[in-house]
Amino acid sequence: MPFYVSPEQLTKDKADYARKGIARGRSVVVVAYDEGIAFVAENPSRALHKISEIYDRIAFAAVGRYHEFENLRVAGVRWADLRGYSYDRSDVTVRGLANAYAQTLGTVFSTEAKPWEVEIVVAEVGETPAGDQVYRLTYDGSVADEHGVIVMGGQADQVAPALRERWREGLDLSGAIALALVGLAPDPAGGPARTLGASALEVAVLERGRPRRAFRRITGPALDDLVPAS
Repeated sequence: MPFYVSPEQLTKDKADYARKGIARGRSVVVVAYDEGIAFVAENPSRALHKISEIYDRIAFAAVGRYHEFENLRVAGVRWADLRGYSYDRSDVTVRGLANAYAQTLGTVFSTEAKPWEVEIVVAEVGETPAGDQVYRLTYDGSVADEHGVIVMGGQADQVAPALRERWREGLDLSGAIALALVGLAPDPAGGPARTLGASALEVAVLERGRPRRAFRRITGPALDDLVPAS
């Protein structure tokens, strides 16, 4: 005999399921600094990226199930390429991308039995800090316009308020990464705070001063210089 579950209970169960899955993942921190936007993720893998370029001045960062947010990343690249080819490169905006992602995530959450266990940030660097745009999207398609510093995954709810208090306008890149490392220090399993070295990090930036393509990964000696040795 079929059983009845109220829409309210079904929605709550889906949301709880997605939140728990996201919280089990390693964190990503996004920090605005004086010359752009920095993305710092705990990710020892050199093959599977949490941070990626979408278009000229747009980047993507995600936590959760890799195959689910990778599907979103690929769809975003295709959306941007098609829009830029059909109209003009200037017509590819992070706001349009965020709306497309919101529709996809909202549809999956409302129609599928299992929601996607993902949380993403899409960002576009402007000509000035006031022109930067950063949007955070959750598993149900909700969109938030963010500023300063954003934490996703792990113990984000506990860590984010302290990081927002410590963030200041005009941070340089080394200061932004140092702040991000504070957000990554808590152990997702609930153990003592950790010190992460460069080998455990994935770092990229959207640099305001770069011509056209603003995205740049920071690896090797350049990353070693920015991350404390201990």
